[in-house]
Amino acid sequence: MFALRGEMRRSYRRGKERRGWSSHKRSHQPHRHWRPGHNNRAQSLEQEEPQTPVNAGPSSNEDPSSSSSMQNSVAPELPGFYYDPEKNRYFRLLPGHNNHNPLTKDSIQHKAMECKRLRLLEEEEKQHQKTTRAGLNSSVLLQKRQLGSLSPTSYCRLVHELKVNCMQRRKIEIHSPDSSVAGTNNFKIIVADVACERIFTVNDVEHGGCKYGIINLSGLGKESLTVEMYDNLYFTNRKVISVCWASLTHPDSHFSLTHFSKLCLMGIAETPGCASLLPASLFSSTNPGDRPGMLCSFKISTAWSCAWCLNPQADNCFSTGLTRRVLVTNVVTGHRQTFGTSSDVLAQQFATQTPVLYNGCRSGEIFSIDVRQRNRKGQSWKAIRLFHGSAVTSIHLMEAEHYLMAADMAGKIKLWDLRTAKCVKQYKGHHNEYALLPLHVNEEEGLLIAVGQDCYTRIWSLQDTHLLRTIPSPHPSSKDAIPSVVFSSRLGGSRGVPGLLMAVKQDLYHFSYN
Repeated sequence: MFALRGEMRRSYRRGKERRGWSSHKRSHQPHRHWRPGHNNRAQSLEQEEPQTPVNAGPSSNEDPSSSSSMQNSVAPELPGFYYDPEKNRYFRLLPGHNNHNPLTKDSIQHKAMECKRLRLLEEEEKQHQKTTRAGLNSSVLLQKRQLGSLSPTSYCRLVHELKVNCMQRRKIEIHSPDSSVAGTNNFKIIVADVACERIFTVNDVEHGGCKYGIINLSGLGKESLTVEMYDNLYFTNRKVISVCWASLTHPDSHFSLTHFSKLCLMGIAETPGCASLLPASLFSSTNPGDRPGMLCSFKISTAWSCAWCLNPQADNCFSTGLTRRVLVTNVVTGHRQTFGTSSDVLAQQFATQTPVLYNGCRSGEIFSIDVRQRNRKGQSWKAIRLFHGSAVTSIHLMEAEHYLMAADMAGKIKLWDLRTAKCVKQYKGHHNEYALLPLHVNEEEGLLIAVGQDCYTRIWSLQDTHLLRTIPSPHPSSKDAIPSVVFSSRLGGSRGVPGLLMAVKQDLYHFSYN
């Protein structure tokens, strides 16, 4: 009986196949590709390319706008997989970050950033830079100025914006009395003096540590782009964190440095931090025997920042931001003042009209200290207190000293009114997560410049916070290739050329600001 029933079922199925039912069923099976809302297996997404029906299109009851937005939407993220928009398919991500993995999340992000950087560099070389404001060009500005519809201040500000968008990159030739010096070490920090006649450089050396030098910008002319670099055999095996010029015997006669404590190669002993005051005449073409030695150097705990005071009431004083304290030292008398804080002091700047020191902390607090008062118990000596949501990496006191610019590790740049202790402006677009990156403010040109952790140099309008230009790095972005910049309308002195200096890797570039 059971054998007869089995034979009847088999004959029934064979009859269906002869009538074409089975082939009709197979022809209506769905394709094995990803569609919005489908939950296909990850293996099929990895192995099969998606197929699109020939007559695909929105149905009669579907909104065309919603259909187009669905087609242009980003593919959803699948854990362990990466969607490549060019190949229109998913790929499996391998765990780990070693060099044997051909596809990791970090390598994918780096590839995308590198493609964006190369595209922006190509646009700059083809001079395809466009102004960020619609209808802004020189002829329109001149016409409005002649008709009196633009004030002189607004006219100058808009002209500067046009100049920023027209800056072109040119590589500078670095000459040195010692041919083995120029172009051998990567630039880490460059800092210009007040007159922008010289820039102090900190370079990484191959065996670890840092080396110092001074570049004379007097040869930076409109025709020839050459500078002279004077190096010195003095170097440190510690990491240089902060540098500032100091005016001891005459303006910008010295420079102050703070060094971060660094582990020895054995990883056991730890050397303390150090603060040094070096004379600029160490780096000159004169006889080495005639050069003065280091003025002062003392060991301290972990140092993060430094600042020199130009106010006569606190003459010959410089400050060092340490771990949970501020140290103010008179380099002539040796007198020291210590102010205890609740957080590490990552940024500092002295006011010029009053002997007041402004400090930015890892906790996000910004406070001021009047160095004329003696250190007191507690923290009642804090005069002005401002607060950021993240660690403050850089502060800049504006010329009138009524406003303070500050940047933090959340990528936020804020302008504070010191009279009301309120944020009045915010500049968006900066990128930072962990690095101590400086701010560069040029009030004469009305510009704010900052280099982000993504190695892009961004320029904003001081007045209306508008992002004017984003400059990609000439070298691939990496943690050890973040550019260091200097901007001035007089690079090389009073008769110098305007523009932006960018030091990255072993190269120095000039962006002409004509």
